[in-house]
Amino acid sequence: MANTSDIRNGLCIKYNHDIFKIIEFLHVKPGKGPAFVRTKLKSVTTGKVIDNTFSAGHKLEDVRVETHKFQYLYPEGDMFHFMNTEDYNQITLNAAAIDNPGLLKEGEIVTVLINTEDDMPLSVDMPATVILEVTATEPGVKGNTATNATKPATVESGAIVNVPLFINEGDKIKVETEKGTYKERIKE
Repeated sequence: MANTSDIRNGLCIKYNHDIFKIIEFLHVKPGKGPAFVRTKLKSVTTGKVIDNTFSAGHKLEDVRVETHKFQYLYPEGDMFHFMNTEDYNQITLNAAAIDNPGLLKEGEIVTVLINTEDDMPLSVDMPATVILEVTATEPGVKGNTATNATKPATVESGAIVNVPLFINEGDKIKVETEKGTYKERIKE
């Protein structure tokens, strides 16, 4: 059993007959009244995010998890196939278990959280950034860079990312996986 002082990002807990992963939290100590913890919880089964407040000292039933490195293989509808890099076993996960599935590139190494009680995969943690090639975008207009204007660009994984006007087809860009936003252009 854990309590509210053990809350951290990535902690998996049992709550309301489901398993949730804490994606955001804030300890609050108001001037008047008891302390509490505001959290954002993401269901590992449905992908739904809920807000919840726990009072200080509240007991939480934590889920023991292990992390394993998996290589992303290919998509099949809403299902994504991964291979364990140690024993080459393959697993299939629903898109809800992945934070930003549109940014997954074949061959990408990700971390999968696995419940130790029943060996069920819970969620996929992607690297902080991924490098993707731009496959389609409108050409930039010369001299139109005075503002932070952006344009949509389709990357090799099929996702659409807003990029600055100077990015062209064939450019490699670094994308933040948490927000799905452009970070920088990669020089070759």
